[in-house]
Amino acid sequence: MTSLGLLSQLSHELEELVAKTAPSVVAVEQGRGQGTGVVIAGDGYVLTNSHVVQGDRRATLVRLQSGDELAAELVGDDPESDLAVLRVAGQKLTPLALHESRRLRVGQLVVAIGNPLRFEGSVTLGVVSALERALPGPHGRLFEGLVQTDAAINPGNSGGPLLDASGAVVGINTAVIPHARGLGFAIAAHTASWIAAVLMRQGYVERPLLGVAARGVDLLPADAARFGQARAVRLHAVSQGGAAQRAGLSAGDLLLRANEAPLFGVDDLKRALVLGTGQPLSLDVQQQRERRTLSLYPDPARRRAA
Repeated sequence: MTSLGLLSQLSHELEELVAKTAPSVVAVEQGRGQGTGVVIAGDGYVLTNSHVVQGDRRATLVRLQSGDELAAELVGDDPESDLAVLRVAGQKLTPLALHESRRLRVGQLVVAIGNPLRFEGSVTLGVVSALERALPGPHGRLFEGLVQTDAAINPGNSGGPLLDASGAVVGINTAVIPHARGLGFAIAAHTASWIAAVLMRQGYVERPLLGVAARGVDLLPADAARFGQARAVRLHAVSQGGAAQRAGLSAGDLLLRANEAPLFGVDDLKRALVLGTGQPLSLDVQQQRERRTLSLYPDPARRRAA
C-alpha cells in the first residue's frame, strides 16, 4: 500500500473511532465553570475532574452530543486524584469502558475529545510523549503516574477521555501547563478505574496511612531483569512511629509488590491500601541486599471533614 493509501486508511479509521466514541463524551457546566466528562455506566454515571465540579453539590448541568441538557448530582469527589463522579437521570447513556491494563507505550497515537474553551466535541490527535509523569497540584498535592501527550488539551478539556487507536479510554485529561505547547497530561485509566469504582460505591476515597514519603522509580536493567519488573517504589522517608517503621521499613527500601501485585508507582501502592482496607498489607521489599516479605496493618485514614 502506498503512503497516500496508508494515510487515507488512518483517516478513515480515526473518523470511525470518533463517530463511535463521541456520543459518550459530555459537556459539564457548574456556575461559570466548564469542563468535559465521559459516560462510564449506562445508568447515568459520568466521570470528570474534581476541579471541574470543585466538590460542590449545587446544580450541575451535563450536555449530551445531541444537545440535550440533563441535571446531574455529585456522587463522589476525590481531590487527591482530581477525579469526581456525577450521575444524571432520565436517559439511557452509552458508556465507554476505562481500560485497566497498562497498554500505553511512548510514541503511541492517542485522541483527545472534549470541550476546550466551550468548543464542544473538539477532537485532537497526538502521541504519548511520556509515561509515569509527576506534576505539582494545588494545596501541595503531587499528581503521579500521569500520561503526557502532545494531543492539544486546553481549558475545558478537563475530564474528557484520552483514547487509543482502538477507541479504548486510556486516560482522563486533567491538566495543561500554561503558556506551554504540546504539553498535556491525563490520569491513567488504570488509576481512574479503581478511583471511580470507590467513588460510585461510597462517595469518597479514604487512604490508610503507611507513614512514608515515596516515589516511583525506573529500575536499572540488571535489577529489572532480577525482579521481573521495570519499575518499583523507593522510600525516601519513614515517619517516626508510623505503620511502616513499626514493620521495619526504612528510607532507601525498594517496594516491589503489594498483595502480590507489582508496584510501578505510588498509585499502585495507594490502590492496594484502599482496596485492602481492614486487611493486612503484604509487601515484597528489597532492603539493601536482602529481599523480604512483610505483613503490616496500615494506620487508619484521617477522618474526612464534615
